[in-house]
Amino acid sequence: MTESNYRKPVRKAVFPVAGLGTRFLPATKAIPKELLPVVDRPLIQYAVDEAREAGIEEFIFVTGRGKTAIVEHFDTAYELEATMTSRGKSLDPLEPTRMKPGNLVTVRQQVPLGLGHAVWCARAVTGDEPFAIFLPDELMYGSPGCMAQMIEAYNKVGGNLVSVLEVPENEVSSYGVIKPGAVSGNLTEVKGLVEKPKVEDAPSNKIVSGRYILQPEVMDLLASQDKGAGGEIQLTDSMAKLIDTQPFHAVTFEGQRFDCGSKLGFVEATLSIALDRKDMGDDVRAMAKRILG
Repeated sequence: MTESNYRKPVRKAVFPVAGLGTRFLPATKAIPKELLPVVDRPLIQYAVDEAREAGIEEFIFVTGRGKTAIVEHFDTAYELEATMTSRGKSLDPLEPTRMKPGNLVTVRQQVPLGLGHAVWCARAVTGDEPFAIFLPDELMYGSPGCMAQMIEAYNKVGGNLVSVLEVPENEVSSYGVIKPGAVSGNLTEVKGLVEKPKVEDAPSNKIVSGRYILQPEVMDLLASQDKGAGGEIQLTDSMAKLIDTQPFHAVTFEGQRFDCGSKLGFVEATLSIALDRKDMGDDVRAMAKRILG
């Protein structure tokens, strides 16, 4: 395959949302973690809005048992809309939740075998096209959004891309880490990928941060991928095999990343975004000052 074939438009995005959210129990006993609100928008909405801004047209949710409410969130709520309309209330708050017919597809991940397996479950829908991956736990906040920045880079270099952020060296063992090559602005050539390395073995402090653009060949690699770190099928292992045969770069995101997979990160995201909002920022700041004395 020639290099020009690695620049097909990225129209599809995969959202792995089958996780159980056990770190947020009991809140997630009946409500999917992806629907927990950061101020007044659920986590999944932030990811979908970021995807739309980047030009994504087809949304593929990899779900599990008990996750149907995520799909309901993006469906038309006739009773709610009729009631709001009859009471003279604006339907504008619901606008981001609307999907064009046929643009949202769900597939099931029956067994929790890791991120690589979840992505592989979407293979019939992604087909022979490049696709983006969004991990909703990673709330990427900024303008332009993280994926929009990645698409801009993709249009220049093609191939495969991951978003990265620099973290203190003592934190690298919790993440996938890139082995960096040449650097040009916010773009870094990727020479290798390591999943959760020991601090002393980490090739850099640039961690993969929940956004990807991958070529369709990764699906064939995932199909034969052995279990890796944590006994799961790691996406990082299959991505690493693409590095020798296809262009592979990392985009350093110019914005904020909130790890909403942790309670502390979720609280940080809520406070930071509330403080940044024009409709409430001043009031939240005053409230925080009162609380802190």
